[in-house]
Amino acid sequence: MTANDAAKLNRSRSTPHIRLLRWIRCATAALLFLTAAVPDMATARNQPLQLVSTAWSPFTNLPGEPRFALDLVEEALDRIGIIAETIIVGEARLTPSLLSGTYDGSAALWKDAERERVLLYSEPYLENRLILVGRRGSDVSATSLADLAGKRIALVAGYSYGEAVETADGPVIIDSHSLEDSVAKVVGGDVDYTLMDELVIQYLVTDHADEARTRLAFGSMPLLTRSLHLAIQRSLPDAESIISRFNAELRGMLADRSYHRLLHLDWIRADVDGDGLREYVPHDDRVGTRRPERSYELFATGSATKEPDRTRRFYFGGDVYEGWSTVPNEYKGLDFTGPKPSRVTVRLFTFRF
Repeated sequence: MTANDAAKLNRSRSTPHIRLLRWIRCATAALLFLTAAVPDMATARNQPLQLVSTAWSPFTNLPGEPRFALDLVEEALDRIGIIAETIIVGEARLTPSLLSGTYDGSAALWKDAERERVLLYSEPYLENRLILVGRRGSDVSATSLADLAGKRIALVAGYSYGEAVETADGPVIIDSHSLEDSVAKVVGGDVDYTLMDELVIQYLVTDHADEARTRLAFGSMPLLTRSLHLAIQRSLPDAESIISRFNAELRGMLADRSYHRLLHLDWIRADVDGDGLREYVPHDDRVGTRRPERSYELFATGSATKEPDRTRRFYFGGDVYEGWSTVPNEYKGLDFTGPKPSRVTVRLFTFRF
């Protein structure tokens, strides 16, 4: 064998080893690249979401004030490992700041075609259902704002009631400073009506039962209904993942009664098991011998359309029971270990009748 032949043989024998070494080098380089990139991506995901909202008590507000919608969203996001911080701005700044990308999104937003171009919306977690409220004995049967031609309606200045209020032909809009001021104007005869969210009416009837019954009249159907959502910038790299995980967390919060605690409600009616039928869900598995006289309908429209609404369904201990009589007696005791959700220690409103 010549020297040239030996060299060729050595090169041919070493070729697989060279290829293996090259593959190892490439794999190592790729691994180092991915390892270096992971902290950056994790850091981006762990940075707080910078959200924006306007002040709309008791749904949105500054820390220390009633802000139930923000509390609920922040709890859900925290459960999926995301911290959110909300800045309160004036109504005129909200949409421009979202469209410009100044903020990552909003925890409490109504759907709007202009906003939807840049924002990805979650499933609704609340409905704002605005009910007509008047003095005791007044006619509250109107089914639209157009039915209230010439009537004076107190609405909180700066709240975004939507085009239905802004373009309504008939009622005279009287600015008020707050929900409490609106009620005072109704009771005092300064206006004929006000519009109040159904959830706020729940609080009013619970905390001021005698006054509400003897001084006020409430409509039976909402004149305006808007669904409330978490919405974040579509441009965020993990936007779809955040919204998807947030949506998944909502049902779990209903089942474990986080909704009740954060909204300060005793009973909620919603589709907790995902079968298209609504259940009455209590704040606790020990609620007493009497079935609920009233509950808060979490979503009155757009969901749970298959139910015949003949038999009340109750959710206790992770199971659904058809009718109050089928609920086991073990759930019909009373739990005296803590305050009921609706008996909050923080003063929500200071209504003067």
